[in-house]
Amino acid sequence: MKYDYHYKTLHWLRLTCVITAIACTPALAAAQGKVLQVGLGKQFLLPSIAAKFAKDGDIIEIDAGLYDKDAAVWKQHDLTIRAVKGRAHLQAKGAHVEGKAIWVIKGNNVTVENIEFSDAAVPDGNGAGIRIEGKNLTIRNCYFHHNQNGVLSGSNPDSDILIEHSEFAHNGAGTGQTHNMYIGAVRSFTLRYSYSHHARIGHNVKSRARRNVILYNRIMDESNGNSSYAIDLSNGGQGFIIGNEIQQGPRTDNSTVITFGPEGLHPNSALYLVNNTIVNDRPKGGRFLFVKPGAAPVKIVNNLFIGKGSIEAAGAVQTANLFGAPRDVMRAELFDYRLQAGSSAVNGGIPPGNANGTSLMPTEEYMHPLNKKPRKTLGAIDIGAHEFSP
Repeated sequence: MKYDYHYKTLHWLRLTCVITAIACTPALAAAQGKVLQVGLGKQFLLPSIAAKFAKDGDIIEIDAGLYDKDAAVWKQHDLTIRAVKGRAHLQAKGAHVEGKAIWVIKGNNVTVENIEFSDAAVPDGNGAGIRIEGKNLTIRNCYFHHNQNGVLSGSNPDSDILIEHSEFAHNGAGTGQTHNMYIGAVRSFTLRYSYSHHARIGHNVKSRARRNVILYNRIMDESNGNSSYAIDLSNGGQGFIIGNEIQQGPRTDNSTVITFGPEGLHPNSALYLVNNTIVNDRPKGGRFLFVKPGAAPVKIVNNLFIGKGSIEAAGAVQTANLFGAPRDVMRAELFDYRLQAGSSAVNGGIPPGNANGTSLMPTEEYMHPLNKKPRKTLGAIDIGAHEFSP
């Protein structure tokens, strides 16, 4: 299903729907409770109209399909906004709200599920699929592509942001200042089971959060991407990077794959880099990791490094890491980083321990695309993001 109206017709339909909604919303709300339905023939034609009438705690169900030139501000709290019967695609084509984004989410405790956001562009060059201005947002099963920014958040010391099972691709205006995702100085940011790739000049993951938990993701440029950092934790914080496939492509112009604190460190910054497979395909090599001096502790344990590169992390504890080669994994040229039989990574790891009561042991593996599976350890734990399986 595709909504592809002529602009004047769409404007007339929007006006008609607003008038109709004003007239019938009380009766419909009484009949449907807190579920608002969006789509052709439903209570609201467009998400932007539902956004005007939603109340705190409502569930907005958007029929799958293409919604051209529709942008919205969500001011309500405790919303669940989700597509049903497939994915709803918000294709901006020049539409935006407040000069910021396709959706600006101002409410607190909002969940967004199964929505696709594309082509966000605004005059100042900083447009986003979602601009986060409220507190606490969950993004699940969503797809952000070809926006100036995929997701962009402000700073909120009381906010927790979770992104899971989602894909980010080809976001960035090409200036190096826009990214697949850019999380501001929030309390915590968690990214898991997601695929972030091919950011345009900017970073695949950028965060200024005080606590960053990056678990079981696929973060890479592959053969033709030109992103900058794979992961940029600009102000350090408490960083947990565990069980990820991380690759920098040959076309990058940045010599560093992961950077921690390049713009200054939050108080009590510490980094735990555990059981990742990190590949640098940049022909000239560079650094797998840079940690700004002052972070402590820094634990680098059970990681498989492939390609040319070094680690610059003063005072770091480095244990049971392997500087290997493409032959250690199944098909490096196809970005299949499962371990090969006979690799020194098999049974080469050690128990990574705990950090302030939090276990650093990987319990899952990323399974492409956008999924996970349990990590089953036989004997000693293997080095890298995957446990060897015959």
